[in-house]
Amino acid sequence: MTENSRYATEWLTIPDLVELLDEPLGKVRRLIDENYLVGSRRDGVFKVPAVFVVDGRPLPSLRGTIIVLHDAGFDPDETIDWLLTPEETIGLAPIEALLAGRKSEVRRVAATLA
Repeated sequence: MTENSRYATEWLTIPDLVELLDEPLGKVRRLIDENYLVGSRRDGVFKVPAVFVVDGRPLPSLRGTIIVLHDAGFDPDETIDWLLTPEETIGLAPIEALLAGRKSEVRRVAATLA
């Protein structure tokens, strides 16, 4: 998979998230621990794709999708890659489908990956 085929997004560090979400560090870490957001080390720094945050909050449909992917055995890197990479059965990157309100379809496809 090439970087170019992936959904383009900025990457947010923990301090970026504290500022963007206007939440204390502990709350931001909890959002990650409780699967409201998912991130991984990129260039040695823990980062979260900016597209996972909409209007200053984690995308609501993201949490259940992350849980389905984790249940399918995906680690955080694989979860992020799957969300940002165009998925043949959906016709676009799963994150784009989630942003368009197609949560059920995305989770149905994610559930078949186990």
